[in-house]
Amino acid sequence: MAVRQSSMESVGIKENTMVNPDFWRNKRVFVTGHTGFKGSWLSIWLHLMGAKVKGYALSPPTTPSLYNEAKVGTLIESEIGDIRDFEQLKSSMLAFEPEILIHMAAQPLVRLSYREPLETYDVNVMGTVKVLEAAKGCKYLKSIVSVTTDKCYENKEWEWGYREDEPMGGFDPYSSSKGCAELVTSAYRRSFMQDKGIGLASARAGNVIGGGDWADDRLIPDILRAFERNEAVVIRNPKSTRPWQHVLEPLSGYLVLAQKLYEEPTKYAEGWNFGPFEGDAKPVDWILGKMVALWPNSAWKLDNDAHPHEAGYLKLDVSKAKRHLGWGPTWRLEQTLTRIILWQQAWLNNQDMQKACAEEINDYMRDMNNADN
Repeated sequence: MAVRQSSMESVGIKENTMVNPDFWRNKRVFVTGHTGFKGSWLSIWLHLMGAKVKGYALSPPTTPSLYNEAKVGTLIESEIGDIRDFEQLKSSMLAFEPEILIHMAAQPLVRLSYREPLETYDVNVMGTVKVLEAAKGCKYLKSIVSVTTDKCYENKEWEWGYREDEPMGGFDPYSSSKGCAELVTSAYRRSFMQDKGIGLASARAGNVIGGGDWADDRLIPDILRAFERNEAVVIRNPKSTRPWQHVLEPLSGYLVLAQKLYEEPTKYAEGWNFGPFEGDAKPVDWILGKMVALWPNSAWKLDNDAHPHEAGYLKLDVSKAKRHLGWGPTWRLEQTLTRIILWQQAWLNNQDMQKACAEEINDYMRDMNNADN
């Protein structure tokens, strides 16, 4: 049975956490990209805290999808639409009269961007322009978080984490388009939003993983699909190192940032990194070793075919968010991988995945409240 309650008390979320449920209760929140992996988790979390949420996005990008498996559409107001359709987007946003906007709609895949560069730039750059242009007309709007990626930085394969003042760049069309989206966000902040008293910030997160991700060409979904077929996982770049983090980690950062922007629109209106613990930027083969150990009769092998360029090493410095937002990561990578396996097994056993997500959010809130960040 679907979890329809809109109260955080129903799953025991505490009041005195870094993400403040009291703040979110009855807030009107417009979310682009709500049918995606991250958007679905965010929509459930906002609903649990009592926010009034409207999502605007294309139909779920995969079958199955977290949006459908967790019945997210029963919890929020949902409109299927393309952020590139400015008139529909603007009409949808103005009719809802949001106080907070979280923009996550995107073409999110590196390898797809090589095949579809025009679409990638159109969605990620001009789509962001149209979202922010529509937002200019929202009379109650006070806070905007525009989500990009850790890949927006010009990657020099450094061993240390990138800071928010590093140059934008990107080798592939996806990474480049997100660097462009950062420039768009900065221009709209300085040209329009500051004068309107609207706090506009960008959020850059690492490689987000968690239960309910069925995207193509992403490591964890590829691993799980192979496990379920009793096949060896085929891996392109076993030594590629990324800042892996549970999906709730950056979402908690977005929520904290949105709260701060709402209360002090100018102080926090800039770019912010949200990444994992220092030691959790791990190579792909480390991830594989842990997941193979958690799933019986599983294995992996190397793919020796030629593939498009992908960065070898990428890490974020999150000291700014820790110092100024009071935000920090909560779950270690090993715990995250265990939770992913348990989530997937629950889904395979036909459990109520909306309830499973709510319980996982509750666990995260509890641990976040008890963490020493």
